Amino acid sequence: MRIYAIGWRAHAALGAGGVEARVLAALAASTYIDVAGDVLWIGGTEAPAHARAIHVAVGVDGVAAGDVLRVPRADALEPWRPAPGPTSSVAATALRRGATRLVPRMASLGGPRGFGAWLLGAPLEFPLEAAGARADALATACTADDPARAVGAARALVGLGPGLTPAGDDLTGGAFFARALLARAGIIDAPAWGEAAAAVRTAATRLTHPIGVALLGDLLAGEGWAPLHELATALAQEDDGAALHAAARLTSLGHSSGWDLLAGFIIGARG
Repeated sequence: MRIYAIGWRAHAALGAGGVEARVLAALAASTYIDVAGDVLWIGGTEAPAHARAIHVAVGVDGVAAGDVLRVPRADALEPWRPAPGPTSSVAATALRRGATRLVPRMASLGGPRGFGAWLLGAPLEFPLEAAGARADALATACTADDPARAVGAARALVGLGPGLTPAGDDLTGGAFFARALLARAGIIDAPAWGEAAAAVRTAATRLTHPIGVALLGDLLAGEGWAPLHELATALAQEDDGAALHAAARLTSLGHSSGWDLLAGFIIGARG
């Protein structure tokens, strides 16, 4: 295994030397591993950057959950870190306006999947067909700037849907990611939304898969995949073309994960 790029969390977990990792899940395009309690994932060089990502040219084959995998050192590489996002109230306000402008342009991204359909007013498909009211509740809480209500709405969404990162996790994570950025910029109540994020993180440990807990936890703290950060930066800079490009990259994640993240981000940013 040769590592070509790495996220900062993965870099810290590997340390100065190689480590032994326990395989959590082996998928077609990625392998999730546990390194001393840290959830990381190994993917191809074309996969979007993430703090927990280890990018390799040749995928990991022939492993299954529970196997032990040797991961080489990567201390010579400069780890990827996300841009900080909007740092002023002016930039954060621009992000809010940009999120609203982006919605009608999302039709150019192709047929929406997951909660992307809900955001664009299309019917939700199985197994989310009855989840519209739950998504509405989270959107309403963000619009009302009500972190306590957002916690209740999130508890009804986390764990909803199939896979290691259910659609409800991604919708919730996208919304709280946006709230975290707005909080850092000082235009919403940072302590209150921080407490809300902590409450959702605690609830997630009993509601979703351990891999989902780790990835959702990052989003709750305002950290996620590179296209999500690029989207936030483009909107804050009022660069609608770059924002649409970032949104297109985001929606390519997973079967519907990218669309779910995008829908969550929009409702979190607009409120």
